[in-house]
Amino acid sequence: MIPVHHLAGKDIALFGLGGSGLVTARALAAGGARVDVWDDNEASVAMAEELGLTAIDLRDADMSRYAAMVVAPGVPLTHPTPHWCVVRARQAGIPVIGDVELFVNEREALCPAAPFVAITGTNGKSTTTALISHVLKECGMDVQMGGNIGRPVLDLEEFTEDRVYVVEMSSYQIDLTPSLAPDIGVMMNLSPDHLDRHGSMENYASIKERIVKAARLAVVGVDDEFSAAIAQRRAESGEPVELISCPGPVGCGVYAKDGKVIEVFDEEQIVVADLSSSNTLRGSHNGQNASAAVAVCAALGLEPDEISRGLASFPGLAHRLMPVAEAGKVLFVNDSKATNAEAAAHGLTAFDRIYWIAGGRPKGGGISSLKACFPKVVKAYLIGEAAEEFEQELAGFVETHKFGSLKMAVDAAARDAARDKSSEAVVLLSPACASFDQFRSFEIRGDVFVNAAVAAAKMLKDEGAR
Repeated sequence: MIPVHHLAGKDIALFGLGGSGLVTARALAAGGARVDVWDDNEASVAMAEELGLTAIDLRDADMSRYAAMVVAPGVPLTHPTPHWCVVRARQAGIPVIGDVELFVNEREALCPAAPFVAITGTNGKSTTTALISHVLKECGMDVQMGGNIGRPVLDLEEFTEDRVYVVEMSSYQIDLTPSLAPDIGVMMNLSPDHLDRHGSMENYASIKERIVKAARLAVVGVDDEFSAAIAQRRAESGEPVELISCPGPVGCGVYAKDGKVIEVFDEEQIVVADLSSSNTLRGSHNGQNASAAVAVCAALGLEPDEISRGLASFPGLAHRLMPVAEAGKVLFVNDSKATNAEAAAHGLTAFDRIYWIAGGRPKGGGISSLKACFPKVVKAYLIGEAAEEFEQELAGFVETHKFGSLKMAVDAAARDAARDKSSEAVVLLSPACASFDQFRSFEIRGDVFVNAAVAAAKMLKDEGAR
C-alpha cells in the first residue's frame, strides 16, 4: 500500500466504498489523515465500519471542514446530473478528486523520480498496459501495474526511484485527476463511449487528452480523427510526441504493418518484432497495442531485441481475444471485454470463420458499424437484452439463433463449428455489449464462457474418439 502522507492531519471526505474506495480510505488513514466515509449502499457502509473506518452520512456533514472530497470513479460529476456528494462539495468550495490524484500528488511529494506511465484510450488500453508491464518485467525491471486494469493505484508498492508504475486510466479517472503529469502519457484511440457520462464526443475527447497534455513524452495514436487532432496539437506545442499507427507509416514513432512492428527514428526504420505467428497478439488492433508498447519501452531504455523477446512471450490479457480451449480445428476465444461494437470489431477481423456469440445489455449504435465483418461470421448466437435488436441488424447477412443462456449458445456454436469444413473454425465470444443484464461484470461473463468452452471442447473430443 502507498500511504498518503501529504494529507496528514487533514480532514478528508470519501464517497464510494467499492474496492478502490476502501483501499483509498485505508491509505489516507495510514498517512495520517482523518477520513469520514460514506456510500449510498448500506451494506458497503457496514463493511467499512467493520474495517474500523469512520462512517458519517455526508449528506448532513459540515463540508467546510474537509480539505477534499475523494470520490469513486463511477460517481457522476456532470452528466446526466452531478451526484449529491459532488454538489455538496462544490457548494463548499472543496476539490472533488479521485484516488489517482492522491497517487500523483504523493509521488510528486515523496519520489518524483519514480517512472510513471499512464495509458488511456477507448479500446486497447488494458492490453497495452499489461503488455508494457510484461515486457518491462521480462527485462528485469521492478514494475507495478494498476489503475483501471484492476488493482487500485494506492494498493501498489510504495515509491522507489527504480520502480516503474504502469497505470491504466479510464476517462472517469482522468476527470478526477487535475494534477496528472506522467513521465509518459499514452493516448491509444478514441471512438464514442461513455457519452451518457460526458455529454458529447468533444468533451469525452478533451478529458482523454489530459493524459498527454502535461506528460514529458506523449505517445499518441493517429488512426482516428480525434486522436490525430490531439497528436497535432501536441506537436504544435513543441513538446515531445511519438506517433503510433496500424497500418502506418508514421514520421516519428512506431507503426505496425503486415504483422511487423516498425520503429521510426531519424528516418531510420527498425523492425522490432514480427507478430504474424503470435496467438496472443493476433489482429490489426494488437498491432497498435504492440506499437504503443514498443514506443514506451524504448523510451524507458530497453533495446529492440529485449522488447522483441518480451512481446513474443506475452501470455495475453484475460477476457481479451484469449484462446481458452481447443478441440481439433475448433478454437474457443474469450473476448468478453469487447463491450462495444468498436472493440468487437477487433475480434471479428482477427479470424476468418467465426461462430459469433454476441449480446448482452446494448450500448448506443448497435452493431451496424460491423457490417464489413459480417462475411466472416458463419452463424451468430445471440443472448441477453440485445438479442432481438442484433437479430434485426444481422437479418439478410448472417444466420442467427437466440439463446436464453451463454452456456446454451456455446454448446450450439461448438457443434456447428465442429461440422465446418475449413482448417480453423472459431467460437468467439465478442459480445459488443455490456454484461449487466445477466452478469455483474464482463470478467464473470468471460469466466462462464471459459468454463462452458472447456466443457464443450471436451464434449467434441469425446465424440470424436467414439
